[in-house]
Amino acid sequence: MNFEASVNLIDEDDEMDEDGEMRPPPPPKKTHKISSNSSSGSSTTARTVTKGPLNLYFSAKQQEKGKGEEGLGLEAKKILRDRAVSAFAAWMYDAGLPFNCVNYKTFDKFIEAVGQYGPGMKPPSYHEVRVTHLKKEVKKIDQIIEEHKVEWNKFGCSIMMDKWTARNGKMIINVLVNSPRGSIFLESHDASNSSTDGSKMYSLFRKTIDKIGKENVVQIVTDNASENVSAGRMMEAMYPHIYWTPCAAHCINLMFGDIFKENPYASVFTKAVRVYSYISQRPLLLNLMRKFTNERNLVRPAKTRFATAFLTLHSFYLQKKKLRKLVLSNEWKDNRYAKEVAGKETVKVFISPSFWNDVVRALKVGGPLIKVLRMVDGERKPPMGYLYEAMDRVKETIAASFEGDVRKYEKVFEIIDIRWENQLHRPLHAAGHLLNPGLFYKNNRDETLASEVWIGYHACLEKLVPNSATIDQIGEEFGRYSQAEGLFGLQAAIRARDIRSSGN
Repeated sequence: MNFEASVNLIDEDDEMDEDGEMRPPPPPKKTHKISSNSSSGSSTTARTVTKGPLNLYFSAKQQEKGKGEEGLGLEAKKILRDRAVSAFAAWMYDAGLPFNCVNYKTFDKFIEAVGQYGPGMKPPSYHEVRVTHLKKEVKKIDQIIEEHKVEWNKFGCSIMMDKWTARNGKMIINVLVNSPRGSIFLESHDASNSSTDGSKMYSLFRKTIDKIGKENVVQIVTDNASENVSAGRMMEAMYPHIYWTPCAAHCINLMFGDIFKENPYASVFTKAVRVYSYISQRPLLLNLMRKFTNERNLVRPAKTRFATAFLTLHSFYLQKKKLRKLVLSNEWKDNRYAKEVAGKETVKVFISPSFWNDVVRALKVGGPLIKVLRMVDGERKPPMGYLYEAMDRVKETIAASFEGDVRKYEKVFEIIDIRWENQLHRPLHAAGHLLNPGLFYKNNRDETLASEVWIGYHACLEKLVPNSATIDQIGEEFGRYSQAEGLFGLQAAIRARDIRSSGN
């Protein structure tokens, strides 16, 4: 079924017959006609089939297939569905639930289960949802964790710690564990009443490692705060086989921060924020701007203020012509704010070629970095095997956008290189790059790889694999991998290079 047909079906189901009654019709009796042929002729007998316990084991969709024309009429089903949706929507509005709650897969299961029960189902009680079924869900989560532990024991895992401040001011540290099976939330710690210095973070590292099993942990990932750097050093001294790895997303954000401290990037963002603040704080000007920009906002908030800076400049660039038309229009000139100093400054900014040239320059630098930030901060694919390649592409793209004029981007490259060498250049990233078949076979082949990648790869082997015999065996396997011999040369394996490595 094509997309248009699917949409049409949905629209039909959502319509309601204005002439239809709002009460449900009486349940029909299901009658199956059984024909029997004999030598004397044919006879037909009618048998009434009652709904029994066996029906509970079949979904409504499965039962619907066997109904044919004997089920409820199409118009009656439309009325019943509209009535059910109206009742649910009223409850959702009353409870203040967000609209996207209907997109959860668990909601589909809930609707299916209610439909299988049929009429007369009593709603759950306060005690059932707060105690009885909450305990059941906890048991299910415990079972899921046990299944993840099997993967931890088999392949190892990464501990991820995320520190954040809640709206009530509490400082919370979330602990998650990642493995090939996926990421799972382990626990959280309230760090509000104590300063999280290096020794206390190290204590948290140790407790988490001991809970999971030190033999199962490959790395601990945190942000680059000084206490985490200190705790990471202490942890690596205590557990020589475990890495401390700074969060790549945090590192990229710090790159943005360093770049936007330099001119012209700092000055152009300051100008953009100043003129937007002036307009947005005056309803008359704000409505006038929205009229020219077709209700588009210029500030696009992101997870971090540095990414927000880039996205805001990008919004300004997209609305460049409309913003210039705004300040040159009679509506702006006839406005009393146009005669104010800040109003004149706004006009000067929007019609200034140097301002828009600086915006373009900032976008040329920030665009490639934003792509890397989205990659490492997303969950579409594991980013570790792509980071080396991605950072190389960043520098290549920036250089090409300035047509090789080193003077225009040399300071940016200095900032990127400092953060790369001090934080992102890690042995695990090098090993991930080398063992990413989607990149290795395309453009990296072992003879062209940088020496730092090989050094990082062998450093990982020495740290993670204490048995020299196993290291030798890995070396033999890697030889077959690099030459695409044996199983690595099968067509299925060749097709899987991009599929597996891209996280699909």
